[in-house]
Parts: sequence; structure tokens; C-alpha cells
Amino acid sequence: MTTTLAPAPTATGSLRLDAVSRSFVLKGEPVPALEHVSLDVPMGSFTAIIGPSGCGKSTLLRILGGLDEPDSGAVWLAGESPGALRRAGRIGVAFQDAALLPWRSVRRNVALPYQVLRRPVDRDAVDRLVSLVGLDGYADAVPEQLSGGMRQRVAIARALVTEPDVLLLDEPFGSLDEILRRQMNLELQRIWSTRRPTTVLVTHAIDEAVLLADQVVVMGTRPGRIVEVVDVPFERPRTPELTKSREFHELADRLSDLLFGPAAGGVT
Repeated sequence: MTTTLAPAPTATGSLRLDAVSRSFVLKGEPVPALEHVSLDVPMGSFTAIIGPSGCGKSTLLRILGGLDEPDSGAVWLAGESPGALRRAGRIGVAFQDAALLPWRSVRRNVALPYQVLRRPVDRDAVDRLVSLVGLDGYADAVPEQLSGGMRQRVAIARALVTEPDVLLLDEPFGSLDEILRRQMNLELQRIWSTRRPTTVLVTHAIDEAVLLADQVVVMGTRPGRIVEVVDVPFERPRTPELTKSREFHELADRLSDLLFGPAAGGVT
């Protein structure tokens, strides 16, 4: 597969996608997953991506993480390719499935990226992250001794342990109940605010996107494309009280209209 690459941008202050397209073959026929997707995300910001199932959200995240390549278009993270950043340990990724190694303790799961990158384990950094995600006292526990939310905290700590420039999150709280999910949203905001990696979150939850993000990217399907990018104006830190405000619900309603309207391929 050949990727058409534009020249690297001279500015290094953004995550940039330029006319990215990606198709897959289904029953011998090409099926477009993404078509001419362009996006510019400031470094140090938090972006949420919402869209209907099958609109290419996860494909886009995999391309940003250097785990897949576009058929055409260009992707640059702070002026470098995703593959280069991934090989340098400067991209952290966490998925809906925490994917912890069941025989390893919390501490040893968090330390895993050092071993993958063949680096010496920074034990102080590991312990600081275990504390940062609120797992003091559980460093020696194995995954089966942890709740679902605690396992996701380990996955986020593991994604952050190499101090990445970019953090990619694909529905990390999708399997949690609503109460725990709200708690984890606040925890993620706190953790992100401490380090400020450029973060891209894929989510199906509009409220989650509004609570966490600086901007929300609304995607449509058939083929996957960006319908609109909506700025979130609320100051940080964002508290549970914000979610009860008229302004919060008005923005959530606007996103819902974009998500389910005809421009996104939704139901009118």
C-alpha cells in the first residue's frame, strides 16, 4: 500500500490530517472508510470525535497512532509522521478493552511500554503514574483483583508512562456503567490537566465529549468524513455542575442535531 505524503508542515504546533482517505475491501469490492478527511488540532489540546457506527472514527485513530496507513493524504503530528512518534514512544494509546496482561501486577503492566521500546524501566515514573491515576495501594494487585474502572486507570497510566506528546483514546470507558463512566470522565480530565498531552478521544457519548474536549469533531458516514468541528467554550476545570447548565445542554443538543441530521447521514 502506497501513502501519498505531502511535505511536512513547517509549523510544529499541531496535529494535522490533510485529505486523508482509506478504503477496505469487502467481498472483493472497495468500501471507503474515510474520504478526504482534513483536520488541524493544536498541540496540547483535547479533541473528541463523535459519529455514527461505521463512520471511520476508529480507523482515523489507528492512522493517527501509526497502526494503519491511509491510501492517500498526509498525517503529521508536531511535524513528524505517526510511525516515527510511535517508534519513539511519543504516542500513547488506550482502547475500550484495557488489555492488561493478567499475570502482571499494576506496576508491571504500567511499565510494559519501556520493555516494548527496549528502554530501562523508570520505576519512579511508574510509581508516580500509579499514584496519579489513583491506584495507591494497588501497585502489586493483578487485574482480576481490580474493578473495571481501575483496570482502565491502569491502561491510561500505561499509555502515559513514556510521557507521550499524543494520547489516543478509543472508547476507553464504553464498557463501564453510567455512574462509573462519569467518575472516570472527571479522573481523565484531572490526569490530562496534569500533563497536557495532545489528546484525541473517540466516543459515542455526546455529554462525555462536551465535558472533556476543547473541540468536538462530528463525523458522518457513507463515506466517513468530517461534518463540522465545534469549539467547546467552557473554562476548566469542568465540574459536574456544568453538566446541569443550560449552556451545556444547548451545546449537547447542537451536536446531537449535527450527529443525527442529514449532513451526517443520520435520521431526520
